[in-house]
Amino acid sequence: MGNFYQDVISKDNRFKSTKVIDDTKLLEPITRAAVQAIIKEARDNGLDLMVFETYRSQARQTQLFNKGASKLKKVGVHHYGLACDLVRNVGGNPSWKGDFSKLGKLARKHGLIWGGVWPNFPDEYHVQRCTVARQKSLFAGTWYPDDNYDPYK
Repeated sequence: MGNFYQDVISKDNRFKSTKVIDDTKLLEPITRAAVQAIIKEARDNGLDLMVFETYRSQARQTQLFNKGASKLKKVGVHHYGLACDLVRNVGGNPSWKGDFSKLGKLARKHGLIWGGVWPNFPDEYHVQRCTVARQKSLFAGTWYPDDNYDPYK
């Protein structure tokens, strides 16, 4: 038995895409459920969020790095179905304006790490189901979270 990355993502025809992909079906199921819960709870509290990017290929990561939009040259947590960028929905269009601290609180409540607290490269639109400490083993292919993994324990 593999994991969501091996069984779904690596076999998807968008695996090498350079486009922005916002398909929540490319989020590992527990991450997907948390993202959906965050969007619903935010909307119920007057904050309309939308998924901007879920899966990200190495080719797209390289493009972002070369533009200076990311400090990661190699793929990050997005590549493994464990991260999502959420932005404001303004008339069906993405907006990165405003305070995203509510997203941080909702991410924590639903078991995701919020990138807005990272001291070296704050990313206030980013949530993920993987601690920074676990990323090295994720990227090496030696670890992938099981259904019981909680990044806060």
